[in-house]
Amino acid sequence: MATTQFTTTPTRNAYDIVIIGGAIYGSAVAWFLTDNSDFDGSILVIERDPSYADCATAHTNSCIRQQFSNPLNVQISRFGAEFIKNFRGFMGGDPRVPELSIQSYGYMYLADTPAFADQLCASHAVQQQAGAATQLMTPEEIKAAYPFYNVDDILLGSINLVDEGYWDGGTVFEWWRRSARERGVEYLAGEVTGMSLNTAGTRVESVTLASGEVIACGQVVNATGPRGAVTARMAGIEIPVEPRKRFTWIFSAETPLDRELPLTIDPSGVHVRQDGPQTYLAGGHTDDDPAVAPDDFAMDHSLWQEKIWPAIATRIPQFEAIRVVTEWTGHYDFNTLDQNAIVGPHDVVENFHFLNGFSGHGLQQSPAMGRGAAEMLVYGAYRTLDLSPFGFDRIRQGRAFAEAAII
Repeated sequence: MATTQFTTTPTRNAYDIVIIGGAIYGSAVAWFLTDNSDFDGSILVIERDPSYADCATAHTNSCIRQQFSNPLNVQISRFGAEFIKNFRGFMGGDPRVPELSIQSYGYMYLADTPAFADQLCASHAVQQQAGAATQLMTPEEIKAAYPFYNVDDILLGSINLVDEGYWDGGTVFEWWRRSARERGVEYLAGEVTGMSLNTAGTRVESVTLASGEVIACGQVVNATGPRGAVTARMAGIEIPVEPRKRFTWIFSAETPLDRELPLTIDPSGVHVRQDGPQTYLAGGHTDDDPAVAPDDFAMDHSLWQEKIWPAIATRIPQFEAIRVVTEWTGHYDFNTLDQNAIVGPHDVVENFHFLNGFSGHGLQQSPAMGRGAAEMLVYGAYRTLDLSPFGFDRIRQGRAFAEAAII
């Protein structure tokens, strides 16, 4: 991203809405606000790194799934799929906007215990009720459809080949950002280092930048990904969100598979999927999975040899002879309470809004969550999907949002 598309000095000293974080969530909210005919206020998006080099959006594996156990998460993904497949239409029919699709190779969940198989069956019922096309598969059916799998230890599989797989999240992000700017949203290269609240502690009155500039605000949106807890703390708020490393490898196989590889969630916790015509993507994390510093992207090279490669070679014996092409480390904004998003306004600091803690679901949920956040900012309520189960009140109460399908 070119930094010339950002200003370095705000054009005014007050904005109706200040969005902290300009990656996919900040840009989603900004765009949905500009797409709402009932909103005509001023918007400032503040991004600490206009290159986006280390943001979670830049490190995403860019997939979407409907295989969740909570019906609201299924509905969120179904809207996401609708948005992706009708992207140009949602963007006002702009002929510059590309037509997008979903490479629907599906997610393949593999259960090796009766408890996990029961969980897949329960989730399947939820998904069918919500309109998803999920199929349960016996080991024999899995082997017939995908003969490269070793299913000796597998009791049940679950897959959905409709609107589930890879999509071009980078293009959606770029066009949300570009369109928002064309509609008057200001993007500022800068870092928020503090906030000032009113004497009652019920509203953020201004944000302070590292440059010393103070910007007054009507409402504030925390869209800072793995730094979400740091940003919330500036308003005196604690949220259970921390950066956690997620490692990714792209590899080629000496003997490529003869058909597309679903995004396979192995019982070991390792996942692997099709990447390009002759390449594959694998990912996972260390068993202890600690919180890390927001700027810690050091690679754990031993993880590939000790955990990732053995798991995928056991599951797919053709992957015993492979070559790593590239690798990287990204961060989840990990919600330690329940690995689901925190969305909506704070219950005391009423103009401070959350878009945090997505724990790996962020990119695929951005259309529905961005739309919902914009509705809350404009109307003080949700108009489409009711996202209130993701609200901050559950954080204060320690009440987890129940979702079994966490990767």
